[in-house]
Amino acid sequence: MQKSFLYLTIFTSILILTTSCSSTLQKIEALKPEPDDAVPLTYTSIPSFINLPVSVKLKDIENQTNTLLNGLIYEDNKIEDDNIEIKVWKQAPITIVNDHGKEGEKIKTVLPLKVWVKYRIGTKTMGVDLYKNQEFNLNGVITLLSSVSLNNWKLSSKTNLKSLDWVESPSMTVFGKNMPVTYLINPAVSLFKSQIEKSIDTAIEESMDFKPNVLEAISKISTPFEMSPEYKSWLRIVPLEVYSTNAKLKNDAFLLNMGMKCNMETLIGKKPESKFEKNKIILKAADKIPEQITANIAAVSTYQEASSIMTANFAGQEFGSGSKKVKVQNVAIWHKDGKIVIALDLLGTVNGTIYLNGIPQYNETTKEIYFDKLDYVLDTKSRLMRTANWLAQGIILKKMQESCRYSIKQNLDEAKQNMAVYLKNYSPMPGVFINGKMDDIQFEKTQLTNQAIIAFIKVNGVINVSIDGLK
Repeated sequence: MQKSFLYLTIFTSILILTTSCSSTLQKIEALKPEPDDAVPLTYTSIPSFINLPVSVKLKDIENQTNTLLNGLIYEDNKIEDDNIEIKVWKQAPITIVNDHGKEGEKIKTVLPLKVWVKYRIGTKTMGVDLYKNQEFNLNGVITLLSSVSLNNWKLSSKTNLKSLDWVESPSMTVFGKNMPVTYLINPAVSLFKSQIEKSIDTAIEESMDFKPNVLEAISKISTPFEMSPEYKSWLRIVPLEVYSTNAKLKNDAFLLNMGMKCNMETLIGKKPESKFEKNKIILKAADKIPEQITANIAAVSTYQEASSIMTANFAGQEFGSGSKKVKVQNVAIWHKDGKIVIALDLLGTVNGTIYLNGIPQYNETTKEIYFDKLDYVLDTKSRLMRTANWLAQGIILKKMQESCRYSIKQNLDEAKQNMAVYLKNYSPMPGVFINGKMDDIQFEKTQLTNQAIIAFIKVNGVINVSIDGLK
């Protein structure tokens, strides 16, 4: 009996002790603020300028001019008006070079010719034709000089024949005198001079239509490209206007400085459509093209990534004093009503999950995202006031707030590296090369989506999209 009483006493004591100890542990079951869907992210940057220097080698113009100007280039079949019939062919390939003359740099075109001439000698008396026809084949070289100007996407030229040099000069007897044939047909040069000048101008203008090349290059760089496959971030360039200075001939190429005013947009999610509309692109004249550009880069931090970083921040920390202490075991964050909800899983004097919310901000010095106006969610706060008033105190909240932050320096560096890939001789198509440099990045703002916190970064720099040749 005594033993039974002793066992009962011990059991009762253990039960009382256990009940007493368990009464010091509190369980909190606050209502979870359910996440909501943020508006899909679309961000339009301020206008930027991209340089589009166009370089066309004279050799390319020469090749295309030879293709366009071939075979018979002049024909005069009427002998009655001046006693001469003439046919002129291009005998050998045209050569086009830079002429460094007193009038400045011009295109010099050298055109080898083969000329067939029928010369009529005699008269018509009493209704009777007393004519004698003689035919000759001559070889010669025409030299032409052309000045150029920009006109509606094309380089138009103004060509003048400077000289006609005959390789050979056969002679014929006219009225008992031996006369060089070239002496007889040189007056006829004026007949085909304007025709040849016009043919050269037409050939150069047609070969120098750079609009298709420029528009194709703009189309390529306007196609959205993925900056980060992991975060599905896309950069889209939207052309607004295209400018061009006048063309300059330098050494063995034409240089045309063009520029494109555009918007740079960062979008998150599936690949966006291109906004390039070639029919709306108008070429405008400009004295100078701005070189500096402003690009906006998205530094994307998924909620899962941010949660993991903040969980690590809380490791080894206790919050409270005396016998009332808690540790944060895990952190989870999500979006709700334009704010970030931070869920803290607690273990210690209080067990359960409490919920904070705040507005993400950026610290320029530390390159950290922190949460301004961080406070307990209303339901969490009211439950803490009833069950663990000490935990609801501002001093503990302030200490917790110090760990509710994370650096996005790595994100910024990754974003900058992703952009840099497209600025080192990147070629979206043959003959088109993108180069540039970026200055230090500057924070602009944060924006929330249903998957991530987006920190928008402004980057100043220079981008050149060179278009080499006319293919």
